[in-house]
Amino acid sequence: MKKKVISVLLAAVMVTGLVAGCGSGGGSGNGGDGSEQTGGGGEYDGVELTYWSMWSNTEPQGQALQEAVDAWEAETGATVNIEWKGREIKDILSSSLEAQEPFDLFEDDYNRIAVNLKDYVADLTDMAAAANYAENSFAVFNDKATEWAGFLPCVTEQPQVGGVYYNMDLFEKAGVEVPTTWAEFLDVCAALKENDIQPLALDSAYAAFLFGYHISRYIGEEAVADLAVNGGWSGNASVAQAAQDMIDFVKAGYLADGAPAEYPASQNAMGLNGDVAMVVCANYVTAEVNNNTQSELNWGVFSYPSVEGGIDATGVEYAGANSIAITKYSENQQAAFDLAMYIVTGEQDQNMADTANQMPADPNNTVPSSQNGTQELLNATTTPLTWNMGLNQNGDLQASIRDIVIQLFEGKYATGADFAAALDALY
Repeated sequence: MKKKVISVLLAAVMVTGLVAGCGSGGGSGNGGDGSEQTGGGGEYDGVELTYWSMWSNTEPQGQALQEAVDAWEAETGATVNIEWKGREIKDILSSSLEAQEPFDLFEDDYNRIAVNLKDYVADLTDMAAAANYAENSFAVFNDKATEWAGFLPCVTEQPQVGGVYYNMDLFEKAGVEVPTTWAEFLDVCAALKENDIQPLALDSAYAAFLFGYHISRYIGEEAVADLAVNGGWSGNASVAQAAQDMIDFVKAGYLADGAPAEYPASQNAMGLNGDVAMVVCANYVTAEVNNNTQSELNWGVFSYPSVEGGIDATGVEYAGANSIAITKYSENQQAAFDLAMYIVTGEQDQNMADTANQMPADPNNTVPSSQNGTQELLNATTTPLTWNMGLNQNGDLQASIRDIVIQLFEGKYATGADFAAALDALY
């Protein structure tokens, strides 16, 4: 095994545990905020774990992970070798797990773990129950991952929730309240514009996320995914209506100057210019804008609006998570689980949240100010949407669909029907 990687950048405080005869299971200690720190109670002298991380050791998440691992090693006597794989980990996991390369834990998107990698990961159901994990996690991720895999395949490390993220000070300046319907949303945009405030930032990287949210409010994610795979966009009147909504939105001047822009120019305008009110994205956008622009916006979030004639959108939001899984062939599964629990609960999870300006994985912890409202929105989510709400379902056409959606916001299509016809032309 590789020698333990020790981060040379121990930054200020920030987010990111199975043994065949390696000591007892994890106990609990007291987290810094009064919540329990789960895991780390066993004695693991002589146990060595290898951890594949999706972060680099220079990123805030990587630094917080290293701090957690160092603390857990000191408490348990175990040795943990972190291998910093970066975002490319998703490209190598399947083949590496199939070949049973020697690592015990890894990080990846919870959907990929539960759907694509479930045959290679350990069933954490019993260990999670013994550790009372349900009391220290968001049910929406546990339930969905279990539904996909047939067992609990991972623990949540960095939760995400989608919605409309907005500058509360600009809403107050314009005298507007949070909308719940598309009609109310348009009224808010009009009032913002009247007060010389640009309503909505949009980078091309998130164009499909915005349109995916909107069309799924009409027909639901399952129907969107079916269209993405099989075509027939013109045969569904709601597709043309959703696209027409966006055409009218652009014509009304509700997109920020230059949008859709090259990422992250448009979202950064919220911090740099101070006159752009909203962006549709996941919660990490707040930290991105604050960090990129060295600003501290007064952030809030609300659910993407419902549309007339659409589905019941109550509790339906994008929800995703970077998560930790344990290899099925690990010889130290209990130790690996205890380490994972140590990272995603209590004091170490709070440190991750504070350092990376992200929502804690443990709902007993406190969100940073840039994440105002995110925990409440995620707690209210009962039906999680996947990224781009079904538009990504066709791997062969995903890029082409994305390009047509970007063109929609660029004003290429005169009508929603033209947009639907352009999508059908791909099949």
